[in-house]
Amino acid sequence: MAAGLLGGAAPTAAATPDNGGRDVVLNLFQWTWDAVAAECASTIGDAGFGYVQVSPPAEHIQGDTWWTSYQPVSYQVESKLGTRAEFANMVQTCNGVGVEVIADAVINHTTGAGQSGYGTAGSWYAEDDFPVYSAQDFNDCRENIDDYTDRWEVQHCRLVGLQDLRTSSEYVQQTIADYLDDLVSLGVAGFRIDASKHVPAADLEAIKSRMVNSDVYWVHEVIGAAGEPITEDEYLGSGDSHEFDYARQLKHDFDGQIANLRYIGDNKLPSDRAGVFVSNHDTERNGESMSYQWGAKYTLANTFMLSWPYGSPTVYSGYEFSDFDAGAPGATADSVADAECDSGQWTCEQRWDEIQGMVGFHNTVGDAEVTRWWDDGGNHIAYGRGDKGYVAINNNGYEASRTYTSDLPAGEYCDVIASGDCTQTVTVAADGTFTATLPAYGALALHVGAPGGTTTDPGDGEETADVSVSVQAETTWGQDVRIVGDQGELGNWDPAAGVVLSADGYPQWTGAVDLPAGTTFEYKYVKYDGGTAVWESGDNRVATVGSDGSLALSDTWRG
Repeated sequence: MAAGLLGGAAPTAAATPDNGGRDVVLNLFQWTWDAVAAECASTIGDAGFGYVQVSPPAEHIQGDTWWTSYQPVSYQVESKLGTRAEFANMVQTCNGVGVEVIADAVINHTTGAGQSGYGTAGSWYAEDDFPVYSAQDFNDCRENIDDYTDRWEVQHCRLVGLQDLRTSSEYVQQTIADYLDDLVSLGVAGFRIDASKHVPAADLEAIKSRMVNSDVYWVHEVIGAAGEPITEDEYLGSGDSHEFDYARQLKHDFDGQIANLRYIGDNKLPSDRAGVFVSNHDTERNGESMSYQWGAKYTLANTFMLSWPYGSPTVYSGYEFSDFDAGAPGATADSVADAECDSGQWTCEQRWDEIQGMVGFHNTVGDAEVTRWWDDGGNHIAYGRGDKGYVAINNNGYEASRTYTSDLPAGEYCDVIASGDCTQTVTVAADGTFTATLPAYGALALHVGAPGGTTTDPGDGEETADVSVSVQAETTWGQDVRIVGDQGELGNWDPAAGVVLSADGYPQWTGAVDLPAGTTFEYKYVKYDGGTAVWESGDNRVATVGSDGSLALSDTWRG
């Protein structure tokens, strides 16, 4: 049984490292590097995502189907998604707005057996002839995997005809380690290791130990199944693992009774080692999970994932398809068109009001405990996250009205599910109760500090509001700027817990902080880079929030 899910016990930490209070991953499947960079600058950073996961960057076979990205030819960072220079610029751009990059890494295999031709960077390849590999670098088994209950076969034979690398070889291990280190040198913060199940766990541990950056974050793709000997927990020696049973249960319960979601952490990986998702590029195609094609229920499942304290959540964003093999819109044999969210072809979940609202909810409630669980025994559930937030979900085809009981302070709250501009609010009484009507297949989510909302502490009657922050500051690559001070909302002088500002208007850094009206506080600005803090000079700055809750800080970095 996973800790932190029943009886209001405190949840364990999420798997993905905390990036300035943000740990949600956005998986932009088959997005070009230029498109990812533009989306980081315009949307992802402001929405509160901590990470963006990108498709495999290595040179691969040519072809317009999506899976060509998963058949490497060499480890040059030259793919149909962009050049090495474009990749480096994308990482730098995303880092500049506080978003770190996780790269999908294909290291179990190369191309399919019997294939030959030129890769996306112009490299020649044939079955046993690659820029960095030859016949001795592949396992002796030249047959496809047939029996998934045979551990040796699964980890030494060919996965759907792909050339299986001899990962026990010191040369292969070092070659892979060098490739991953090369990506880290470009600023990559972590890796999703593709097809980990097909590589012995000890081999992966050896590969990581050979890396110069052996402490970099890894999360493994281990698709466990009943009756199979290989399990996700075997791979925790070199990283976390994706918990596929989580996505399977979401599909099962949203097609059945979501009251069962209260126990979704049971008999799964520990919360602090589990990566979770509603859908990914494989499961949306093979029907193993929900997908955008589920409509409103898919949105509800993401709402639950981003509000429930189990695992590290990844929001998936791909494109519409009717053919399993279909590549991204506009894909050719050696290129992919930049994603266009207004085209109707890309799903762009990261721009949905519901998703952005719930990412903010997730970041706000942090590790607050689950409180006040309620369900009707079927498809209407509600629960709090301590005194930080409250969620209600209606998985029925009809409206549901109820008076809910929360631990929220009294006040008016934005429903962050209903819209992105606080057009719908809910008033919470002094005893924590409020009445609301949820639409069919709809939800409600309230949290302290939501833009436009106010909360009143029953003990002192104070209101909170957004204090706007703006500071002119030039930074070096990899740095962000944070406001830190003597209030809990400002990290209590801890730079790692400070408020990360947006570089959207660089060199102007902007953001907002929720502080009670009338509060006098001390603060300074910090340039922060992966644990290294550079404080501005001079005495602490001092400011006071107005009696109406208003304050606008407009400062210049003091060198």
